[in-house]
Amino acid sequence: MHMLEQILDFNESFVRQKAYEKYATTKYPDKKLVILSCMDTRLVELLPRAMNLKNGDAKIIKNAGAIVSHPFGSAMRSILVAIYELKAQEVCVVGHYDCGMSAVHPPTVLQKMHERGISATTTGTLKHAGIDLKRWLKGFDDVAAGVKNSVHIIKNHPLLPRDVPVHGLIIDPETGNLDRVVDGYKPE
Repeated sequence: MHMLEQILDFNESFVRQKAYEKYATTKYPDKKLVILSCMDTRLVELLPRAMNLKNGDAKIIKNAGAIVSHPFGSAMRSILVAIYELKAQEVCVVGHYDCGMSAVHPPTVLQKMHERGISATTTGTLKHAGIDLKRWLKGFDDVAAGVKNSVHIIKNHPLLPRDVPVHGLIIDPETGNLDRVVDGYKPE
């Protein structure tokens, strides 16, 4: 059975048994917090538990490396929507140790793309259109620097209200221990 069929079979039972009822909440985060975190599988349950969050407490945005790669990209748009439309009042960027984005080597990724059928013509066309795939695919060398950079981009965004604290943390994906990198209550 394919993954999609497994998911849909389970879902049918989940809905029939009304298992969703214990997750009922509103679209507004109870703790008025929006979190940008990495998509790492180790953090799916660990991060909320380590931060004492339950369903409905926070808006959680996930991407590779908890990186705000562009001030007008989807991560930043989601943060602004959470603040202006969904009543979030604080932002927390949570990176993690042993992050895969610290090991991403753009030329290797591009080679893997070519091996999977993406033509050199396609990547060449993107290059000629001004898209630097090597820069776009690059992660970071140091997780603390990556968190600080994302915090800086968010905090200094022209559309972010000045009274919104932006914090930076690093979580240990084995223990859940949180290290403070940026205290958003303190001036930069």
